[in-house]
Amino acid sequence: MFTLENWEFLISYTHLKNLGIAVGVFLLFLLFRKLFTKYVFRIIMRLINKTKVNFLSNIFQSFQKPVEWLFIIVGLYVALRLYPYFNHHQDWFITLVKVALIVLITWGLLNLSSSSSNVFYKINQRTNIKIDDILIPLLSRTLQVIIIAISLTIILQEFDYSIEGFIAGLGLGGLAISLAAKDALANILGGVVIISEKPFTLGDWILTPSVEGTVEDISFRSTKIRTFEDALVTVPNNTLANENITNWSKMGKRRINFSIRLIYDTPKEKVKNVLEKINTMLREHDEVHPETIMVYFEQYQEDGFELLLYFFTKTTVWAEHLAVREDINFRILDILEEEGIEIAVPTRRLMVESEEEESQGRDRATE
Repeated sequence: MFTLENWEFLISYTHLKNLGIAVGVFLLFLLFRKLFTKYVFRIIMRLINKTKVNFLSNIFQSFQKPVEWLFIIVGLYVALRLYPYFNHHQDWFITLVKVALIVLITWGLLNLSSSSSNVFYKINQRTNIKIDDILIPLLSRTLQVIIIAISLTIILQEFDYSIEGFIAGLGLGGLAISLAAKDALANILGGVVIISEKPFTLGDWILTPSVEGTVEDISFRSTKIRTFEDALVTVPNNTLANENITNWSKMGKRRINFSIRLIYDTPKEKVKNVLEKINTMLREHDEVHPETIMVYFEQYQEDGFELLLYFFTKTTVWAEHLAVREDINFRILDILEEEGIEIAVPTRRLMVESEEEESQGRDRATE
């Protein structure tokens, strides 16, 4: 409870002067923080971008927010040191300052190790160390877990907590945790299978019994797939590891298979000419894979001669594949027009008897 002496001290000139200096210093650091964010950071980033050293840019961007908060912590620390009525030598105060600095360093390192920082991608491009794209998110998360674990260990030591007892406790509870996290462990093992066998990687178009789309992210527990309806589906790795996976992105060519029916009035020589011209056209087409091209008179149908066309496009991109298919269809129409051949249309004939024929039929039936 405040006494009269306490109130007199609080409103005294000396106390208000010291308090004003402390608050003023803290506000000055807030101003420095604002200037750093608005001007200094932009100037440094422009200089770094001119050097074209992307790694330095990643480091500076990763530590931008921690440095901004560093101004607040340092400002608060300096203000309290200048406030003569606060004992800044107390252990708890020094420990809190150290922990705050550890948290800021951890924050910056986590930003730097995230997959968005592109550090691992730059390592792939600039060195002989080749890291598969599917491993980069997992490496990033593994590095983040290690950073967090080390930071927690240092923080616990700052609070004089026994690390040995903590580790021993983890060992005793490991069995219970593993039993409780059975599904999670299965998903992690499924992720290991996906990484080792590499049925797909980031950006691949895959088809499974449960989902079809483009792989966006692979984590320890699950894989995120963007469907063609733009929905994001999260599939547990254990499920994917035990499903049939069709990787359409691994196709070296894309199949086209269809039939054309010519009317029965078509002369045999013209049928041969059409087959020969279509075969030549496909073999000379720049976008048709030359390895497998089949154009044959396959069979007789009810409404005409059926020609089989079986070949592959070089491109596997769906839109480009459709464009090639359309071009080939137009060229086939040109060939049929040149030969004067019509495509057979399914037809049905309906026989209608006249009244005279119907009556004659009844008379014969009566006799």
